[in-house]
Amino acid sequence: MTSIFDQNGRSVACTVIQAQPNVVTQVKTTDSDGYDALQLGYGDAKVKNTSQAMQGHFAKASTAPKSKLVEFRNFEISKQIGDTIAIEEIFAEGEKVSAIGTSKGKGFQGVVKRHGFGGIMQQTHGQHNRLRAPGSIGASSYPSKVVKGLRMAGRMGGGRVKIKNLRVMKLMPEQHLILIKGAIPGHNGSFIIIEK
Repeated sequence: MTSIFDQNGRSVACTVIQAQPNVVTQVKTTDSDGYDALQLGYGDAKVKNTSQAMQGHFAKASTAPKSKLVEFRNFEISKQIGDTIAIEEIFAEGEKVSAIGTSKGKGFQGVVKRHGFGGIMQQTHGQHNRLRAPGSIGASSYPSKVVKGLRMAGRMGGGRVKIKNLRVMKLMPEQHLILIKGAIPGHNGSFIIIEK
């Protein structure tokens, strides 16, 4: 992350995203596929790591194999297969976007960190190491089981996260950079989908 100054002189924390031009690898229509969508490819992949079916798919678009393919429905810009799309064609400074990514994996966590439990809150009355314990997890004779969906300790993070209403603060088309206000999911260098 970095920070820039807005027009009022306030420092705004921003995430810098490198957005190389995307290639249109497939144009889906209602007649052929049942819905309208545009499939975009991003990032170069090695030919040896690409299946023959996907090699043929990229050959139709006259492009090198791509590492990521994402479909966008109701795409506003009409493009043909093989065209490239740059960030200045889609986004404008000041508009709201959504960021989709895989959150950082945090491993096995307890209920205080994972679900925001308060813990026992006191160290007296015989408490030894129970300050961050979950407490009771069910009744005794009925239903004689732990109810499904009970919030307990477990693996945290590493899931698909969508953050809405993020503002585009600045576009740098020459460097293929886009600055978005606030934090977005994922670690440094991870793959992010930005949509309007």
